Amino acid sequence: MWNVLIETLNRIPHKFWWVLSGMLALLLIATVIGRWLAHKKSGEVIENLNHRINAWWGMVAILVLCFIFGKVATLVLYGLLSFFALREFITLTPTRRADYWALVFCFYIAIPLQYWLIGIEWYGLFVMCLPVYGFLILPAIQALSGDTQAFFERTTKIQWGMMLTIYCLSYAPALLLLQNLEFQGQGLLLLMYLLIVVQLSDVFQYVVGKLFGKHKLAPKVSPSKTVEGLLGGGALAVAVGTALWWITPFSIGYAALFSLVIVICGFLGGLSLSAVKRSMGAKDWGVMISGHGGIMDRIDSVLFAAPVFFHLVRYTYF
Repeated sequence: MWNVLIETLNRIPHKFWWVLSGMLALLLIATVIGRWLAHKKSGEVIENLNHRINAWWGMVAILVLCFIFGKVATLVLYGLLSFFALREFITLTPTRRADYWALVFCFYIAIPLQYWLIGIEWYGLFVMCLPVYGFLILPAIQALSGDTQAFFERTTKIQWGMMLTIYCLSYAPALLLLQNLEFQGQGLLLLMYLLIVVQLSDVFQYVVGKLFGKHKLAPKVSPSKTVEGLLGGGALAVAVGTALWWITPFSIGYAALFSLVIVICGFLGGLSLSAVKRSMGAKDWGVMISGHGGIMDRIDSVLFAAPVFFHLVRYTYF
């Protein structure tokens, strides 16, 4: 058993351990500062910051497990994330009894099918299965129920929920499929790169917005988002993404460009899904993650950024 574990650890790229060491060092510093601030002065901002730091410890631990146990564990993890995210989405955007079989299709057919297609590396079907066949099957299933009340609205909710929480999210682990001769077996580094940039962008935008934000971007949609937060926090995230070019196949210039795209898409994802929450009169998608609300509150930026990042990288480098 120990020999298998050691052999597995030896297969992990050295770049991962360098980045992990840096992340752990930053988290330790952030944890100490957060606890010191909480001791000196209480407040919602400081409490929220400490909750975010605690959640980051959990996310780093999960990322390490993905690297140790490989593709299968990563796909299972993201399959579970899709399941819980879809459950939150459907809970907040309620459906009718007649939608039962459409939801069964999403939870128990669409999720395992999508991640299985990634697992067997069937790119052609993975990118079109849900947007084409799933998109057409869902309204047909609902029509067979015979319930026509608010049919269009109900169908739209379930279709969009499937596309966001299953299809779009699956593009994150799909980065494992991207490899060339120079980047063989290092797809997890691309996943790590995406998550670091998109999550740091959220954190930086929040912190900069709280410190320097004066001009609200969309106060009725997301009161905490400011112009200063987007520009300042986004610039910091792009700087980090550019500095991490060495763990990717990108040049420094492309690393800066891709980081900028991730930041913009992540911002638009967070804003769009905030609009959904506000339309339903909710502050958070759920309560699954302390300090962050639900799963959807943590992955909303990834949902928009992952598909765009995947295709940009694939058509540029692979």
